Amino acid sequence: MKAINKVHQSKVNRAIKYLTKYNQLNNLRDLADGEEKEYKKLDRQCALAFDKYLEIVMEIPMRERNQIEKSELY
Repeated sequence: MKAINKVHQSKVNRAIKYLTKYNQLNNLRDLADGEEKEYKKLDRQCALAFDKYLEIVMEIPMRERNQIEKSELY
């Protein structure tokens, strides 16, 4: 995804990286529904990935944030 302002491109890339990681972990967490130990591990990893995403998103302007949220990744 291309940032609206090139100055914010690296932060947009990092936000997309953690959002994609969260989506992958969330899919794995859904598949590991029966196994409690695996589910807890993936749940913790999902929380960490989403927290990182939120940290990065708070550093970029609202228009960049809206662009990410309107994408198919969100």
